[in-house]
Amino acid sequence: MALGNNLKRLLNLRLLLASWPWLLVITAFALLRLSKGALLLDLYAQASRPFWPGSAQREWLQKAQRLEDQQRLALLEAQLSNQQLDLSLRQQQGPWVTAAVISRTMQGWWQDLLLGAGALQGIRPGAAVTAPGGLLGRISSVTPSTARVLLLTDPSSRVAVELQGNRGKGLLVGDGTSRPRLEFLEKDVEVLPGDVVITSAASTVVPANLIVGVVQQVNLDALPAPEALLQLTAPAGAVDWVRVR
Repeated sequence: MALGNNLKRLLNLRLLLASWPWLLVITAFALLRLSKGALLLDLYAQASRPFWPGSAQREWLQKAQRLEDQQRLALLEAQLSNQQLDLSLRQQQGPWVTAAVISRTMQGWWQDLLLGAGALQGIRPGAAVTAPGGLLGRISSVTPSTARVLLLTDPSSRVAVELQGNRGKGLLVGDGTSRPRLEFLEKDVEVLPGDVVITSAASTVVPANLIVGVVQQVNLDALPAPEALLQLTAPAGAVDWVRVR
């Protein structure tokens, strides 16, 4: 009887020794389940430490962070500058009406603006509309409290202009893009990129000597007279306040 019990214990011990790898695997799975994978992540982190990013990667990240900070600072400075400019425009007094831009239509982004002032504030159709930089366009229609601006870039816009210094007269024609076309009246005109264009004293629709833009491209071969593309100095897509005179 005693011999049988000893033999049984010996068999159980051998069975236990033979199955220890499985017990180890089961124990490991149990620990992973209880720790929700944290133990495995820690082991991976320690094993991959020699391959972690070095000083070069840290420098790249630091440069990228500095660039982002500079861009944020530049954006904040631009916003502050615009706010100060808007405030100064609203506070200035003169022979004009200061009005806010309250609407732009995507279909007519380069054609018209809607202002938050109208006939009650003294705005009349045909009045010139200016912004920081120069002429934007003319008032095309009014209601008691709103006014619509026909921009210089509108295809129906026509304004008499001239090169600064009375070196050549022409007609500024809108074509629906951000750069209207300047059609000169004289064939022999000396015009170069960078020349400043102002409203003409011969104009009957806007005051004379208002800055309009700068010549960007010149086509001397156009018929019957040279043509030029103009970069407007008043950014219609960025202004929030205008003057109507």
